[in-house]
Amino acid sequence: MSRVAIRVNGIEVHGNSREPLLDQLEKAGFQPEYQCRNGMCGACRCKLKSGAVDQQDSMAFIAPNEVLACCSVPKSNVEVEFDYQLQQQELQASH
Repeated sequence: MSRVAIRVNGIEVHGNSREPLLDQLEKAGFQPEYQCRNGMCGACRCKLKSGAVDQQDSMAFIAPNEVLACCSVPKSNVEVEFDYQLQQQELQASH
């Protein structure tokens, strides 16, 4: 499956099953917190409410039902929730 739906804090965006969640959320205009992009810091931690991800090994502590957006690639449609309000910018389509 290449195309997936990503629901983040109640907002649904189009995604794929090839790139990490963090990259896809940024492309959709969201600004999740992060510091390292390689699973060391845990700043991009979020709750996995539904769906499945392929998460690479990480050093940061995560609780059950949590994933790190920087190293988790969706395997299906997913719903994630951050503990804070995400800012979303309007992105202009490039032609």
